[in-house]
Amino acid sequence: MSNEMHCDLAIIGGGLAGGLAALALAALRPDLSLLLIERGDAPGGNHIWSFFDGDVAAQDRWLVEPLIAHRWPQGHAVIFPGYRRDLPTPYNSVTSVAFAVHLRSVLGDRLLTGVDVVALAPDRVTLADGRTIRAQAVLDARGPGDLSALHCGWQKFVGHALRCDAPHGVERPVIMDASVDQLDGYRFIYLLPWDDHTIFVEDTYYSDTPDLDGAALDDRIAAYAAARGWRAQSVHREQGVLPVVHGGEFDRYWPASDPVARAGVRAGLFQPMTGYSLPDAVRFALWLARQPLDGLPAATRAHARAHWRQGGYYRMLGKMLFGAAPPPERWRIFSRFYGLDPALIQRFYAGRSTLADRIRILCGKPPVPIRSAMRTLLNPPG
Repeated sequence: MSNEMHCDLAIIGGGLAGGLAALALAALRPDLSLLLIERGDAPGGNHIWSFFDGDVAAQDRWLVEPLIAHRWPQGHAVIFPGYRRDLPTPYNSVTSVAFAVHLRSVLGDRLLTGVDVVALAPDRVTLADGRTIRAQAVLDARGPGDLSALHCGWQKFVGHALRCDAPHGVERPVIMDASVDQLDGYRFIYLLPWDDHTIFVEDTYYSDTPDLDGAALDDRIAAYAAARGWRAQSVHREQGVLPVVHGGEFDRYWPASDPVARAGVRAGLFQPMTGYSLPDAVRFALWLARQPLDGLPAATRAHARAHWRQGGYYRMLGKMLFGAAPPPERWRIFSRFYGLDPALIQRFYAGRSTLADRIRILCGKPPVPIRSAMRTLLNPPG
């Protein structure tokens, strides 16, 4: 077996960003030879990625349509103390199983799994088994970079898919059920009814720390299910900790001295306030398909730097959430937000808030004290 392989583009990391980039290039740039290299046994890991219909432009929908495992055309709901609101925007979920099946089908032997990367350069990849991949360009999509360069809160969660003995009675996704006890910051339950008897239940926190007590959250999910009267067995489990970025230095997160192109969370391409990355991953994949491989490191860094600048408003909101709102009261910020126009809410999640949206979100009776908010904006949390 030769110790050297060759391709035009090597993509390192088979998560959402790397996988979507590979799919876009396979469809739009069939002239390019590419390799998608994933250290796990399958691309995508153990995840569910969800999105609203408006998050992906109609002309771009073809890229994610084959990946959708569940769709709710009737819209979704939110629940807060004192009220429930049903919103009309359809909702979709991509499972890592559907993601992996489609990637294998499209890429075939262009997908390498179970492969550890030990070194990257702009034109080559060194694998742990001693092989070298020579490439015209290399794209690093391996997940978060140096988070110490950023000021972060954390969105952390444990989710279980529960198979119930009887119909669970939930007809549409519940994006936030914040009627639960408020613990460790802003807490809510996220519900995805996969079928009449199967429901995904996620216990989620906007917290000051990334510490995750998985066993405690398992118990809280079981208690929530029991309170709903669901006699159920867990058939799937996942957990995660996502950064909610409210400050920091882009040039430290991605130093100009790093000569390798980046994608996804490693490039800072996500909505800072939510940690939500699918809309940016789709946009980046289709942008990438239009770029020449020559000069890709500089082009991807310029793209990501522009995204960082555009995210300043969302980072400001994050400063207010984590710096000005007492943890037990953070739910009030989201409760007020979800009383606004559904189209505004949709643009917010897509990272496409207009100037009018931004003013509307901040105007009116504030959910946090003005003095605390101003003090936080002038002296952001570390």
